[in-house]
Amino acid sequence: MKIAVAKGDGIGPEIMDAVLRIFEANNTPLEYEFVDMGKWVFDKGFNNGMTPEAKMSIETLGLLFKGPMETPKGKGVKSINVTARKTWNTFANKRAFQTLHGVDTVFSKAGIPIDITVVRENIEDTYGGIEHMLTHDVALSRRFITRPGSMQVIRYAFEMARQKNAKRITCGHKANIMKITDGLFLECFYEVAKEFPELKADDIIVDDLCMKLVTRPDTFDVVVLTNLQGDIVSDLCAGLVGGLGFAPSANIGDHISIFEAVHGTAPDIAGKNIANPTALLLSGIAMLRHVGLTENAAIIENALLYTLESGVRTGDFGDRNKPAVNTTEFAEAIIANFGKKPEQGAKEIIANKPGTPAPFKLEQNSMMVSKEGEKEVITGVDMFIESDEQPHVIAHKCQRHAGVKFSLVNISNRGTQVWPTGSVYTNLVNQYNVRFESLDGSALSQQDIIGLYVSLSGNFKICSLELLNMWGEKKGYSLAQGQ
Repeated sequence: MKIAVAKGDGIGPEIMDAVLRIFEANNTPLEYEFVDMGKWVFDKGFNNGMTPEAKMSIETLGLLFKGPMETPKGKGVKSINVTARKTWNTFANKRAFQTLHGVDTVFSKAGIPIDITVVRENIEDTYGGIEHMLTHDVALSRRFITRPGSMQVIRYAFEMARQKNAKRITCGHKANIMKITDGLFLECFYEVAKEFPELKADDIIVDDLCMKLVTRPDTFDVVVLTNLQGDIVSDLCAGLVGGLGFAPSANIGDHISIFEAVHGTAPDIAGKNIANPTALLLSGIAMLRHVGLTENAAIIENALLYTLESGVRTGDFGDRNKPAVNTTEFAEAIIANFGKKPEQGAKEIIANKPGTPAPFKLEQNSMMVSKEGEKEVITGVDMFIESDEQPHVIAHKCQRHAGVKFSLVNISNRGTQVWPTGSVYTNLVNQYNVRFESLDGSALSQQDIIGLYVSLSGNFKICSLELLNMWGEKKGYSLAQGQ
């Protein structure tokens, strides 16, 4: 079985060499096609951080094993890590966090075991990176949460939880504030939950989740979250078990999957052969299981756990009274422990049933669209305008443009209502949201909206606009704070 391998930047090549040496010593039936990705590829003028040949190889083989990679700073280019995940629609980021004996933490010393799997949506949310300056003072980031994207990652989380024999799956969210975006994600969660009655499905506000994770992490099993919240929570969970040096990461897609270390490139120690390869090795072990090499995975993981229990350590963790080993020596210690089992957390040896990571050959992009429940109706429009005038002045001007089809119902600033009611103690910036709704409640057309736009543009610079849509009685827009 051939897979694509990108060694990465900084400490990437040395920890990747250590992991591949372990695989080789275990006679893992893999071949490697090394591909060019990372900062040095950016520096050669490839703005996506990979050569066309690398992209073709990964799309042909269907599996990428990668070391940590750096994105050049201040050059206006996107993160190679995020680009890779989004380009190949690896929609689910799975990170498993377990107590590792020999890696001391507050919880291991207290005898509190941790076994948490975080599933983070990997494509949408603010990671779309769609941002604009609406005025010289006001920046906007668009946050996309879609029903098909949410269903895709949530269904994966439930199926993975069932396979893991989990008892509980929790949705972390902020639907109390972001009622439409996080509300949609939460709605999808409970829709999928109906298909998995054996799992206890519940939800928790993300800030409460963070507090409970650092006080009672043993009460959580599988947690699924949107992209940004999942990014933060997964790093928090890494801290519970010893840091990012012990945090494996799998990016799962329908056609292509990526297994990687999520820690940094550590340029200060690059080339010194002292880096800890554990996170990348754990990611590699997850990759072996993903492609059916379960026997190799269990033997290697048991050897790793035995090695950690024995007190063998690199310089970044463990008992400081014991001398640290270098990267190569750490890998050789694991190899020497093949066939041994740790006292705690030993993995069952299950015979290999290798599959193939090679993806189906696609001729066109997949379109994900859910069935529309009720007909969409346009009932109004939010016009985002630039102005440094007072709300009552803006309202007077806007009412002149409402005509016979529109009524000015609300003006807000940074999400807080400032007209028709508000407070002089609300600080303002030079960008307002002016909301018009249909005068008699009847449906509006896009031509109606364009006519209002043209008229209103005589008084204001219109930064952007959003239609106010309704499906039956369900509003597709939020209210202003105080409205």
